Amino acid sequence: MRAVTPAETDRLRVEFAGEQFSVAPGTVFTVGREGDLAIDDNLFLHRNFLTIQSVEGLWLLSNVGSRLSATVTDSGGRVQAWLAPGARLPLVFAATSVIFSAGPTTYELTIHAAEPTFRETQPPADDDGLSTIGEVPLTHSQRVMILALAEPVLRRDGTGMSELPTSAQAAERLGWTLTRFNRKLDNVCDKLDRAGVPGMRGGVRSYATNRRVRLVEHAVAARLVTRDDLPLLDVERENSLRGESGSGDDDAG
Repeated sequence: MRAVTPAETDRLRVEFAGEQFSVAPGTVFTVGREGDLAIDDNLFLHRNFLTIQSVEGLWLLSNVGSRLSATVTDSGGRVQAWLAPGARLPLVFAATSVIFSAGPTTYELTIHAAEPTFRETQPPADDDGLSTIGEVPLTHSQRVMILALAEPVLRRDGTGMSELPTSAQAAERLGWTLTRFNRKLDNVCDKLDRAGVPGMRGGVRSYATNRRVRLVEHAVAARLVTRDDLPLLDVERENSLRGESGSGDDDAG
């Protein structure tokens, strides 16, 4: 990789599916079905969804779409924001991950800054053995349920796009009934909704697909599940087929 010259330190670099794009001050970089980064011909995706530009020396990420939202997080998953239509956020980290979904497809791109405004520090390791989001603990069955939905994203190398499984496909992956899977999904979404995570509760304009993809966005961005957890899926399926799954872990809420 070639060295970055002083003239490039004011630029940002956008990475998606193995491609890299340079963004210079004084320009507006657009992401969507069309634009500088035309990521997919997915008709669920806005023609122009996100823009990146420098305003008075500060890089801003803006959602210029009308329906879709994005999850924005630092590279360590320690800071997370929900970028709704019309909102904008400063890009202050060395690496910022942007995760969003259009229909059943989830996309992830990374924005790199040569001279970030904010320098990250590594917090002490949490070795209590529980996976948590804020103060919300997850049971084993809730965790593997999320893994079954997030598996295509976690198996992907780098940034890019992934087609998420349906609830029926994810239930089959675990060796569960669809009823059990949906009950676990309801429980997790209720917990996260109570913890203040947006997009977890359905409404007039929300559908089951939206809730699943939003859960995956949040879980991946928050590092709730990682690629290292994927072997749990095969273990859970084997246990389920032997009738050993779920003992003492049938979370009621």
